[in-house]
Amino acid sequence: MTAPRSVGHVPWYAETGPADGPLVVLVDGTMDRAAGMLALARRLEDRRPDRYCILRYDRRGYGRSSHDGPFDMALQVDDLVTLLDGRPAVVFGHSYGGNVALAVATRHPEQVRGVAIYESPQSWEPWWPRRTAGAAAVESGDDPAVAAEVFMRRLVGDARWESLPERTRATRRAEGPAMVGELGELRLGAPWRSDDITMPLVAAAGERARSHHREGMARLAAAVPGADYVELLGCGHDAPTAAPDLFVDQIVVPLLDRCTW
Repeated sequence: MTAPRSVGHVPWYAETGPADGPLVVLVDGTMDRAAGMLALARRLEDRRPDRYCILRYDRRGYGRSSHDGPFDMALQVDDLVTLLDGRPAVVFGHSYGGNVALAVATRHPEQVRGVAIYESPQSWEPWWPRRTAGAAAVESGDDPAVAAEVFMRRLVGDARWESLPERTRATRRAEGPAMVGELGELRLGAPWRSDDITMPLVAAAGERARSHHREGMARLAAAVPGADYVELLGCGHDAPTAAPDLFVDQIVVPLLDRCTW
């Protein structure tokens, strides 16, 4: 295992597994961090011990990578490409992280052997609802800290939010600029085109997902030749942390078995 570190302006990251093994990258979503992908990494290590080099990182603006931005998709792509360091990879993205994964895959296809995304927002689409948690947060005012709290309350509920230690809530509020920056830009235009997805793709959603998340993933899978749509029974948006075994067995491992390095 490599020691957690950063390179230049690239966010905090850590790798586990053999350094010369096939690279698997786990990309977290809005208001999350590398720790949110730890359960998936451990389950994959259990399923395929000593097989893959697994990379997790705190995207810019979150966790140990927090800074003042900017937070646009072009820089999100640059961050991940720098972390790849010329190595081919299979990339898994949760929520907004799925858009980062697809943006890298379509702009740097030589770097990406396969992609899986889970309930990634397509808020630029005219059919996407205007009153999602992300939309409510972005429209909640000019204060990013307020927007972050609005988002978290919608995501985890008022009771759970108010039960968090004040230090944790303050950390989440401080991540408001990253949330507003990335979700606001996402509403303005698509960061990738389905016609440019040339590698194996899995688009997945939970059985308990919002209908627009299921629709978005099903639409994408139908638009990309050879892509698979997977629905995880009994799961919601938090499947990577709440059901990591199911996620790895039905999404991660099947995709890895289709990919070649």
